Amino acid sequence: MKIKPLADRVVIKKLEAEEKTKSGIVLPGSAKEQPQMAEVVEVGPGGVIDGKEIKMEVKIGDKVIFSKYAGTEVKLEGEEYTILRQNDILAIVE
Repeated sequence: MKIKPLADRVVIKKLEAEEKTKSGIVLPGSAKEQPQMAEVVEVGPGGVIDGKEIKMEVKIGDKVIFSKYAGTEVKLEGEEYTILRQNDILAIVE
């Protein structure tokens, strides 16, 4: 099964959070900060939304930074994904 986003939506998969601090302290699972970096898995077609032409600026495989509480989390075939609008993506990491 595959997720195909509509309009200006993007499907991302969060990258794993660091398990150690910079000083080398290992963090338990509950203390880990939620990652705000993810990889783009699928991209919607864009189009005209609210009378404005939306051009998709991200592509599959891009590493992105997104707003902390953005999107809807879904679980499909044991994998966790987040579906969000392109304007919730803050930056592309190169």
